[in-house]
Amino acid sequence: MLRTSRASFPERSGCPCKLKIANVEDSPMTTTMDSRKFLVLAATLFAAFLSFSTVASAAQAQDLAATIRAKLDKSQYKDVQVNVDANGVATLTGTVNLYEYKADADKNVHKVKGVTAVRNEIEVAGPSVSDSQLEKSLAEKLAYDRVGYGNVFDAITLQVQNGVVTLGGSALDYPSRDSALGVVSTTPGVKDVVDQITVDPLSPMDNQIRMQVARAIYGYPSLNKYAIDPAKPIRIAVQNGNVALYGEVDSEADKDAAYIRANGVPGVFSVKNYLQVANQPTESKK
Repeated sequence: MLRTSRASFPERSGCPCKLKIANVEDSPMTTTMDSRKFLVLAATLFAAFLSFSTVASAAQAQDLAATIRAKLDKSQYKDVQVNVDANGVATLTGTVNLYEYKADADKNVHKVKGVTAVRNEIEVAGPSVSDSQLEKSLAEKLAYDRVGYGNVFDAITLQVQNGVVTLGGSALDYPSRDSALGVVSTTPGVKDVVDQITVDPLSPMDNQIRMQVARAIYGYPSLNKYAIDPAKPIRIAVQNGNVALYGEVDSEADKDAAYIRANGVPGVFSVKNYLQVANQPTESKK
């Protein structure tokens, strides 16, 4: 039997039998696959974050809506609904009986922490009143408003269309303007209010002119009768030295006399005569 033995050969330097293993760089295919895995992971995490944020925002919106409902937990708001979106915008719907309640609901919700904006879509129900009846009723109320507080220096105008009341003209100060708005807001039948009242600027010179024009007009014998009824005075508006006269007088002579008396006051730059003569059609303004 032949025996074989495994021969060993000495290593020789530079022998081609010895393999040298070098560092091999990743192939382009491997790099692309790794990038795709990273993008998939990032997208998954981002989607999870968005989902969490949406759930958190929805919960915050529900909490905010609950806070608003608690704020409006009064009998006048029993038919008002509240909805809040993820951006903190509160939408109010439903009905109330007076415009005052609609305006107050808007103010109350604006004060709630976390509310970014308010969409007031509340409708005013209440009684149905014709525009002519509503305008007559409001004119009477506004005529006696602020009697004893310088109402002779308020010249507020009134228009009614489809239950929407527009107040214009001028008011002596902000309390006078706010009082007029309050009178209108609490009147049944008013569906909405548009405030276009201009508040006279604070001016010592204008205050002095107001008093001087009032003395000149009401101190004149044929005109002092207009001081008897506080609801029907000759109204005097002054802004930066410019005078405007409003109201109703009995005759053309009284209208002209008031204009002449006001125009004769020192410091007056101009006078616009908007006085109307009773039982006569509206005339062009001087």
